[in-house]
Amino acid sequence: MVELKVPAVGESITEVQIGEWLKAEGDSAEKDQPLVEIESDKATVELSAPEAGRIAKVLKRKGETAAVGEVIGYLDETATTPSQPTAQVPRLQPTDDVAPAASGEQGANVGPPRADQPPAVGREDGPSPAFVMPAAARALAAHELAAADVAPSGPGGRLLKEDVESHVVRQSGDRAATATRAATPPAPASVDDDSQIVPMSPLRRRVAERLVEASRTAALLTTFNEIDLSVVIALRTAHRETFQRTHGVKLGFMSFFVKAVIEALKQVPQLNAEIRGTDIVYHKRFDIGVAVGGGKGLVVPVLRGADRMSFADVERAIEDFGRRAKDNKIKLEELQGGTFTISNGGIYGSLLSTPIVNPPQSGILGMHAIQERPVAREGQVVIRPMMYVALTYDHRLVDGREAVLFLLRVKELIEEPARVLLEM
Repeated sequence: MVELKVPAVGESITEVQIGEWLKAEGDSAEKDQPLVEIESDKATVELSAPEAGRIAKVLKRKGETAAVGEVIGYLDETATTPSQPTAQVPRLQPTDDVAPAASGEQGANVGPPRADQPPAVGREDGPSPAFVMPAAARALAAHELAAADVAPSGPGGRLLKEDVESHVVRQSGDRAATATRAATPPAPASVDDDSQIVPMSPLRRRVAERLVEASRTAALLTTFNEIDLSVVIALRTAHRETFQRTHGVKLGFMSFFVKAVIEALKQVPQLNAEIRGTDIVYHKRFDIGVAVGGGKGLVVPVLRGADRMSFADVERAIEDFGRRAKDNKIKLEELQGGTFTISNGGIYGSLLSTPIVNPPQSGILGMHAIQERPVAREGQVVIRPMMYVALTYDHRLVDGREAVLFLLRVKELIEEPARVLLEM
């Protein structure tokens, strides 16, 4: 029997939540085939079968928590799938809890029982005497139960003492619940009868903790501006097909903003820094986190060395992040170590918002929906595609002047993207 243990899923993570079991009790699995999803506060990983076999027992159900290293199930590596030849069951030494194993295929002759072994209990449609463990047989006799009344969970369909004890506990609980319902008059209907209670996922719990932490420990302020995207839209329209044919990816808005943010961070390094105790750490690297929606919620994978990436590199990385986030395939290391974050609420239709800084970072840029609005240009009212942008920053490290200059620099570079190429 192989123990299925919760793997280490990241530094400092000691507890996880069990996600969807991809295999149920009794299902066969090939070696390295995913068995269950393990959810941490950063990502979802899959626990794969270390050997080929059959799921003998599930100890932790979906939604329950488990510690790293804890056994959450058992895999019977001696069990065979229908497409495999019947395996030989290893002969076991008789003990109080293990019966002599049958050799060869099921139904083969079994050695005589020990003198102190009580006769196996069972019906014709229940487990055969050869598959009722001695300790289970004694427990059945003590509780006046038949083997057919109890669902076996042991390897090869063996009935274990633990199966009998679990069955007795469930029966006792059912009887107590029935008695309680009979003695207690029905309560009046509650206004919450149509509500559903589900456990908060580790990712959602962690997001909540980080948001509260940011609000409690940082002095957060937000400044706003608006950007005319006429030139960027014209560039995308003119070069969209050639760009996609050359690089195999669409030219989006995010690559323009990533490049603009990097240039603005060079001018305002306080926003590419963090506070550690009484020190300020100024990062020389530009690892930009990009918020993307995933199957379990919002995640922020990091574009490492974004200053060395081309427009095509940025677009390919973001497309890859978005695809894998929906399938919960983002790796833990891809979510760590960002120095600044960009969040695009505009893809969901948000017109204006105040994003919250991702600690220990000191700033986050919020992009919003593009909306055609009347604006004044050279004394004339014209219609232009406009976007509100918001910069939330930690006022302990960044002054209002620097925050406004940063946002103005981003605005300049987006409205005149040639500045990025000319480094102006």
